[in-house]
Amino acid sequence: MQALAYWKSVAMDQANFPESLTTLLHEHGIRYCVIGGQGVNAYAEPLVSLDLELVVALDELPDVEKLLSTQYQVESFPHSLNVTSADSRVRVQLQTDPRYADFPSRATVREVLGLRMPVARIEDVLDGKVWAALDSERRTSKRRKDLLDIERLLEGHPELRARVPAEILKRLDSFQ
Repeated sequence: MQALAYWKSVAMDQANFPESLTTLLHEHGIRYCVIGGQGVNAYAEPLVSLDLELVVALDELPDVEKLLSTQYQVESFPHSLNVTSADSRVRVQLQTDPRYADFPSRATVREVLGLRMPVARIEDVLDGKVWAALDSERRTSKRRKDLLDIERLLEGHPELRARVPAEILKRLDSFQ
């Protein structure tokens, strides 16, 4: 089974939600890129997730929120906009943390579970995962997944190890 068909089956995506949302962004010239677990999937063996995390250029965020609100349910949180579609279990999160602001300008097009999309460069994906893993406000289960994603990146790209803080490396090394 093709990766996209599998993802759609797991996500019960009857609306082609990821494709329609990214097409809408593209048609309106919105600069964006994939980060998070799907960003990791672009550089490592993929894992299935219902989440699709994106960053849009911060100066375009107000326009993006209005644009997406015309077709999807949009909910605002302190560091994200969460976008959903009634006919899909895929959850799109637009990161609004200013630390991610330059990611879209450095992104390259890669395949993510069968879709070609702009993806943050691997160093940026790793930085985002490190920030998330160190965020004590996040649920423990989310931070554990962040550690797994960091480990997945390091397995395929050991040269990135120097970018990872010692406290995270210590946690990863304790699993071995």
